[in-house]
Amino acid sequence: MSEVVSNLTLSSSAFSHVIDIPIEQIDIADWLFNLPEAEYQRCCPPDHISAGATWTDDGKPMSINVEMIGQTLMVQHYVGEIAEKHHCRMVSISDAFTPNGRTRVQVIWDLSVTEIDDKICEYTNSVVAHPTKEFLEFIKKHNIRFEDAATARQRDGGDHNRRETPLFAESIKRRALTRSKM
Repeated sequence: MSEVVSNLTLSSSAFSHVIDIPIEQIDIADWLFNLPEAEYQRCCPPDHISAGATWTDDGKPMSINVEMIGQTLMVQHYVGEIAEKHHCRMVSISDAFTPNGRTRVQVIWDLSVTEIDDKICEYTNSVVAHPTKEFLEFIKKHNIRFEDAATARQRDGGDHNRRETPLFAESIKRRALTRSKM
């Protein structure tokens, strides 16, 4: 596994969206680990390519996501450190296929919902990326300054998160409404 350089940040963004449904009906973990591929694709077209769920060898839930972030194809292997109804913290050592070749970064995806009142809640989608030592060697080899790589990732990752957050929130709401009818 690639060693993460956690004292450096490539990008960090968090966006929120109000959902007009009581928080008791929301189950982010259920949504995330039962998300159909077509629904994932609808949550950030045309960037979202594929998604699926599996488990680690020791039984932790995983979400595998394939998406474009700017010009980089990301294959994310998110392991659920926290997988609860109102909070999921997913951590991935992600494969990044850039125009310069392949490298790896750590991505932390934090999904949460908080109650506003008894009828509405707010979904927050936070994404933080850290370089790995492999990534730092990769950009050095290609004469890319870390600051330039971070600026590009912040721009592209922030734009992606801004677009997907409201669509994820509405998808979570649809899943909650479907489950409440069962």
